[in-house]
Amino acid sequence: MGELKSQNWRPIEDLPSDWRMLASQELRSLSDVWADQKALLEGSDALRQFNDRLQRQWAIETGILERIYSLDRGVTEVLIERGIDSSLIPNDSTDKDPELVTRIIRDQESAVDWLFDIVNGQREFSLSFIKELHALMTRYQNTASGRDQFGHEVELPLLRGMWKELPNNPTRPDGSLHEYCPPEQVAPEMERLLHLHQIHEELGVSPELEAAWLHHRFTQVHPFQDGNGRIARALASLVLIRAGWFPLVVTRDDRERYIYALELADQGDLTSLALLIASLQRKSFVNALGLAREVLQESERLDQMIASVKDMYARRDERLREDWEHAKNVADKVFGLATERFEELATRLRSEVGQFSSEFGFFVINNRNGGERMHWYRWQTFEIANRLGYFANMRDYRAWVRLRLVTDGKADIVLQLSAIGKEYRGLIGASLFFFRKEETEGTEEQVRDISPASDELFQINYKEDEGSVLDRFGNWLDRALIRALEMWRQGL
Repeated sequence: MGELKSQNWRPIEDLPSDWRMLASQELRSLSDVWADQKALLEGSDALRQFNDRLQRQWAIETGILERIYSLDRGVTEVLIERGIDSSLIPNDSTDKDPELVTRIIRDQESAVDWLFDIVNGQREFSLSFIKELHALMTRYQNTASGRDQFGHEVELPLLRGMWKELPNNPTRPDGSLHEYCPPEQVAPEMERLLHLHQIHEELGVSPELEAAWLHHRFTQVHPFQDGNGRIARALASLVLIRAGWFPLVVTRDDRERYIYALELADQGDLTSLALLIASLQRKSFVNALGLAREVLQESERLDQMIASVKDMYARRDERLREDWEHAKNVADKVFGLATERFEELATRLRSEVGQFSSEFGFFVINNRNGGERMHWYRWQTFEIANRLGYFANMRDYRAWVRLRLVTDGKADIVLQLSAIGKEYRGLIGASLFFFRKEETEGTEEQVRDISPASDELFQINYKEDEGSVLDRFGNWLDRALIRALEMWRQGL
């Protein structure tokens, strides 16, 4: 990550002039896929449970991100699954009283409900709403860090639901100052923020870009004495929920990338923050499409299951099945493109590295969907899928390409394609992973150091056109191959 400069406050700016170029075609098509398939779950306990879990995750992680409290990962998972209950929080799993942590999280969970109230037309999105939201989310926070007249750090009484009265400019670790909006400019800046947001809605700005813009410009103003990060993520979530998407869940694992993206936005580059939000939404869409149906299947009784299956097939017309086949056809093209790239890479390696030893070799082999070697790399695929958080369905689609690297030892780079979710619904994922092969006794070889070469699953959905998918895949594959080759190089 590059060096960042100290930040002087300046009035909020509108979107960049090229904002239309920053929209994600992939997310729009994923949104359409979700809208199609959500109809099968509408009104079900499955969909309610899925949304409840997502909202609990948002409520928990937004406080952890701001370091209001800490929670062990295991306890976090239990709370997401079973609900916010202080009896589920051991004393040694947090740095605060479990009762206090529970009250804070419940207030943050209530804030998400408020966002849905606005979407459902029960509340107006206004400055008074933002103030009420802040009062709710800080109900159990009594103080905020500040400085007295001598510059000493002190705890000051928190002004809930009120614009700040004193500057709240933090000092960075390097001693530089980050200036936020001065108190006397907060009211006009917040009015301008909402005015520009309304214009953006009329222009049809893409949700992930508008969420990034609103989040960053709100933090530029930093209108409250404390709690601005939580409110900013809530406002970004509002934009996404209005579009039929999901709340913006930024976890502790995303913190470094998130902070860096905000700092780049301070320097005038909103792209990284928009890409981060797009990445997190993509993950939510894939999880919703894959997991919501599984929850439904787990929760239904036998008679409900039979009725559900009957209804499912009754509602699937020929056009929908053809749409789902489109994803497989595009995946075949992706497989072909990957094979070409792997062959090109092998040719270059043979020419530029193979000259140093006659024993060096670089070989490509593949297996298209339905081929005889479907079973190869199954456990590696499941292992990588588990790390990336999806179910690899190799029954409905399965293809792979492998580049073997033989120098002082053996290593493989594998691109695999498989359907996403236990039931195929028009989504196919691609992952690229690297591992070494180590000889053991006899002629056996043992796989070790298996690692994903991309932290994000590449997905193909039946709504996106072929050209858009292939463009995205080419860029994704290049980045993943560079990372895989770096893993290989480091082990030579």
